[in-house]
Amino acid sequence: MGSLTQNSKFNNAEFIPPDAIFDVTRRYLADECPNKVNLGQGTYHDENGQPWILPSVRMAKAKIGECGHEYLPIAGLKSFRDEAVKLAFHGTKAFGEGRVASCQALSGTGSLLLAGLALKKANTGITTVYITEPTWSNHALLFISLGFEVKTVPYYKDRAFDFQGYVDGLKDADSTSALVLHACAHNPTGCDPSRDQWKHIGSLVKEKGIFPIFDSAYLGFNSGSVDEDAWAIRYFVDVLRLEASVCLSFAKSMGLYGERIGLVSFVTEGTGTARAMSSILENCQRATISNPPAYGARIAATVLGTPEIAEQWAKDLITMSSRVKTMRHRLYDELTNLHTPGDWSHLIKQTGMFGYTGISSSQVAYLEGERRYIYAHEH
Repeated sequence: MGSLTQNSKFNNAEFIPPDAIFDVTRRYLADECPNKVNLGQGTYHDENGQPWILPSVRMAKAKIGECGHEYLPIAGLKSFRDEAVKLAFHGTKAFGEGRVASCQALSGTGSLLLAGLALKKANTGITTVYITEPTWSNHALLFISLGFEVKTVPYYKDRAFDFQGYVDGLKDADSTSALVLHACAHNPTGCDPSRDQWKHIGSLVKEKGIFPIFDSAYLGFNSGSVDEDAWAIRYFVDVLRLEASVCLSFAKSMGLYGERIGLVSFVTEGTGTARAMSSILENCQRATISNPPAYGARIAATVLGTPEIAEQWAKDLITMSSRVKTMRHRLYDELTNLHTPGDWSHLIKQTGMFGYTGISSSQVAYLEGERRYIYAHEH
């Protein structure tokens, strides 16, 4: 009997290093230090460092009860889709005129995947996807894997949003380009454009014919208000009347991390186009996962669609967003009290779950390796 590897189809396979963010969590879990702190993978924990099940989610689970485990339709749970579309677009002409195509997806990652597949299937002519530098680690991997050319535009400079660099970085973008926009709480910098800057970016996108893709993982989680956090989305699709894709995730805003509940939507110029895009989304869903998960979708639909539970969810969003802001200030105050060299005010100017500290890789290695205390990911 010959060697098992002699004729292996995998002789040319190369080891791919683990994802940096998830590897932080792996190292954190392996450490036995009782004072360890995980600053890697973004999940909300309470003041005791424990995962927090939102009161609104507990209410929804109690109302759902025993719901069974049958397949959902390919496009997902209709009540969830309807409520999620309303959440993102209510008050816009696109919503009122029925110009939004939607499909339930596997949280934010799955939403972006379906968006990219649908842009290919619809023969849009889009070949290039622009992402920010820095950005969420999965953006480049995801769109490159789909066959798009991925280009980066500067985003962060001098511990703030690099508006001029960002605008200059889009000089070569055109109608064959899509641009991934963080609706709020930019990952990982925590720096968002001002409303005037959003308006300028929107005008540039419209002038050049760029297709906007909103990665919207933090609506409500960032400011405590969904309407506030969705402002840029509604400005683009309602005021500028642009076609766009909006990718929603309820992992952060409802604490449904493991349920993988998301929604991909396309705002189109007409109802006929919306129907066509709905069919394309279903076709792409069928070619990948066939049917999305049911239980988390029922939870989200119940939270959004039950007035008293939706009211509690609004309070839960304020609880989480307020605590994140408080923790930012506590970190800033402690660094200031310790007379830590440098200006740390950027930590309280940033928003959302992620903070861009600006410390070096050697400083991260010191905190993690020698102190055995803090696990973080350097950028």
